[in-house]
Amino acid sequence: MCSLNCNFVPMNTKHIRISEYNYPLPEERIAKYPVSPRDHSKLLIYRHGEVGEDMFYNLPKYLPKGALMVFNNTKVIQARIHFRKQTGALIEVFLLEPAVPSDYELMFQQKERCQWLCLVGNLKKWKEGELVREITVGGATLELRAERCGEQGTSQLVEFSWTAPGSGSISFAEILDAVGELPIPPYLNRDTEEGDKTTYQTVYSKIKGSVAAPTAGLHFTDEVLRQIDESGVEREELTLHVGAGTFKPVKSEEIADHPMHTEYVAVRRHTIEALLRHDAEAIAVGTTSVRTLESLYYMGCKVAENPDLSEAELHVEQWEPYEQAQRLSAVEAFQALLRYMDRHGLSTLHSSTQIIIAPGYEYKIVKMLVTNFHQPQSTLLLLVSAFVKGDWHKIYDYALAHDFRFLSYGDSSILIP
Repeated sequence: MCSLNCNFVPMNTKHIRISEYNYPLPEERIAKYPVSPRDHSKLLIYRHGEVGEDMFYNLPKYLPKGALMVFNNTKVIQARIHFRKQTGALIEVFLLEPAVPSDYELMFQQKERCQWLCLVGNLKKWKEGELVREITVGGATLELRAERCGEQGTSQLVEFSWTAPGSGSISFAEILDAVGELPIPPYLNRDTEEGDKTTYQTVYSKIKGSVAAPTAGLHFTDEVLRQIDESGVEREELTLHVGAGTFKPVKSEEIADHPMHTEYVAVRRHTIEALLRHDAEAIAVGTTSVRTLESLYYMGCKVAENPDLSEAELHVEQWEPYEQAQRLSAVEAFQALLRYMDRHGLSTLHSSTQIIIAPGYEYKIVKMLVTNFHQPQSTLLLLVSAFVKGDWHKIYDYALAHDFRFLSYGDSSILIP
């Protein structure tokens, strides 16, 4: 394991060996199902280097009055669609991200056809031709067709089309709701069950687009949110659509050779204004909120230098934070973002990020973090290590020794470095 004296010099970040971020995780410690009610999970408290525990429903008492808490309101889509060929072969098509149209909101409104980048299970059995499945949506029977249109890296470009008498009013969102399957994490080693449709969504999920839940938010109930409000903590929401790459293991010896996946973000002007009222400091709920908030800083730096960039050009590259001098304060970066949004008439900023946060990264926005316990040798564990200045093993040793449950349906922690 990495010692407490890990070198946190940014120039060495790329050369971090992922093997130093390993720990023993017995299969029985991976939570296959959530606790019920969801706010009765355990809560590890890491505060100024000391570790203790409580129950999640007591989280509000650990939040400083007057602080800003930021949640990711993405909603998990039923991204797995199964087709059976006439030969009997079962083909699984896993939706990764929209291609035509590329905008999530427009995609789910499509009424006849659309294209997605997908992972295809049993691809060798689908050489050519269409896959066809008869489905029923809202009482109407129609044929859903899928056709491969090309490749992009390890992904397949798949066109879906659907036709039936009077089916012109059926959207792709309705089709997914009718025949799609919720993609629970592969490490649960079980099939999706009906209960997952509720338990694998946060109670505040709103914007469809993720293929994995922002799992730190799964512990919150309406009652806990009410107590947070009553304790004088302000709440804001943003959107980062979680991709399947969140489960992608780091296979390279050094993290320099691990490509981060692109994730799409949407942040309202109202949220940026709230961040400015709180001196650009926030409590992040989950690593997805962390990646969005920290990416916003670099987007602000870009528009301060060039206010004519398109939203797509605000994309944050994987190693950008480590390679460019950061001359602006966080407040200045958010002020630049507001000016940019006003200049372009934007009420919501839409862009994307590939940011990797690892030891050597200097946090700009996030001061406290609510998060679950992550897989060994994962980029999420690197993010946590960067946040607690290398003290992650103290946290994980405590969790393993005190019967905490791990991963998506596991217990929670609040980290206060």
